[in-house]
Amino acid sequence: MPSERVHDAIVVGAGFGGMGAAIQLLRNGYDDLVILERESDLGGTWHVNRYPGLAVDIPSPTYSYSFEPNPHWTRLFAPGVELKRYAVHVAQTYDLRRRMRFDTVVESATWDETTELWQVEIEGGEALRARFLLTATGFLSQPKLPDIAGISDFAGTVVHTTRWDDDVELAGKRVGIIGTGATAVQLIPELARVAEDLTVYQRTPIWVSAKPDLPVPSLVRKAFAAVPLTHRAVRLGGTAVLEAMMVSAVLHYDQVPLVNAVAEKACRLHLRRQVKDPDVRRRLTPDYTFGCKRPTFSNDYYPTFNREHVHLETTSIDHVDATGIVTSDGVRTDLDVLVLATGFDLWEANFPAIRIVGREGRDLGQWWRERRFQAYEGVAVPGFPNLVSLNSPYSYSGLSYFTTIESQMRHMDRLLTELQRREARSFEVSAAANEGFLDAMTERVEHSIFTLGSCGSANSYYFNQHGEATLLRPTSTLNAYRAASSFPLEDYQFA
Repeated sequence: MPSERVHDAIVVGAGFGGMGAAIQLLRNGYDDLVILERESDLGGTWHVNRYPGLAVDIPSPTYSYSFEPNPHWTRLFAPGVELKRYAVHVAQTYDLRRRMRFDTVVESATWDETTELWQVEIEGGEALRARFLLTATGFLSQPKLPDIAGISDFAGTVVHTTRWDDDVELAGKRVGIIGTGATAVQLIPELARVAEDLTVYQRTPIWVSAKPDLPVPSLVRKAFAAVPLTHRAVRLGGTAVLEAMMVSAVLHYDQVPLVNAVAEKACRLHLRRQVKDPDVRRRLTPDYTFGCKRPTFSNDYYPTFNREHVHLETTSIDHVDATGIVTSDGVRTDLDVLVLATGFDLWEANFPAIRIVGREGRDLGQWWRERRFQAYEGVAVPGFPNLVSLNSPYSYSGLSYFTTIESQMRHMDRLLTELQRREARSFEVSAAANEGFLDAMTERVEHSIFTLGSCGSANSYYFNQHGEATLLRPTSTLNAYRAASSFPLEDYQFA
């Protein structure tokens, strides 16, 4: 039976997206909130991921809420433990923790047309009700397990990067790691420092550029804390650089392809300087256009492959058995530990991460797969009243996740303010407005690297299972901010 209590809102997810949504709800006067989190603590990605070498992959000053800057980053690219600490600070500052329920798995959410409420079913049989539902399950929340024959037969230790176990003994062990994405780029050098033998199984190489990672002197941190304007200026400068890269190299590829060419050349030079063996360099060089897949920064990834006990394996894996991995050419590698750095399942398991049923029994996951992935301004879907879907198609704006979060917070503020002004109970985006937004985004993608670049071999999570690049909003962050603050209120139906 559902609880008699009706909350103002239920937020699913206690990462930075969920906390941003909760902060905005509080600003709009909605105090009765419950934040449901399946993990044992808050922080989202920065709680789930604890592997050695974990760090943010863009400059730290840009990776925070603009209204809650953090002057205490110790490095230009802060380690994961500091991101987790910042998440805890935000929760404490905005009194969010007491509204959070951990180890709580949401199974489904259903819109009740009679009561005009969302009913959220929790694993174990409990049901909660709320006026608004906000899903903030993140883009990188559902681990992707490799579909490799025999992997369950491996008799050694298996560990996925999202479930890192510090008690796993790596020193003096034969270690294999599957995957060479951004996570693996951070982890592989750490594994090489302790393993007796390390084999890296690569399907798709990644563009890697030099990492200007420097410690932030304590004097500078003190200045940031004492004069917040200095920190905001650094943040603004960093954001501007990232934005210029995103807009020119990715979104306007048809106008300035030279930017990608320069970036690609810089990565090639970085590789040539750091890897001695020309055959290894060749196998580490991507054959897709820079920008098709999110690149990364590292100063120690490439040199790892110069070490005698580190082996790069690019032949496809045939199967795993009790003692190791056998590649398609019949070569066996015996292993003690198998590390899975196979990333996240965005499109099959994450859009949406829970079953959401709207008006007239419309299932959101089924509707997206039958009607194309779409969401008005990256937050709303017709047929789903009072739903704010924060991890939606066309929602990710810019390179820092916080630009996306704050754009969505602006949208929420404008929407909820109008709802209150009209003294209405519900909002729902119109089908016409949604279709217009989808058409505009589809047209803009035609000018991007995702359409005009050579992306076929990138295996990028930017693309859904239909080959459409529907994750990133193909506009500038400034455009997203402006739209969030000025979208036509007539695009919504209020009742």
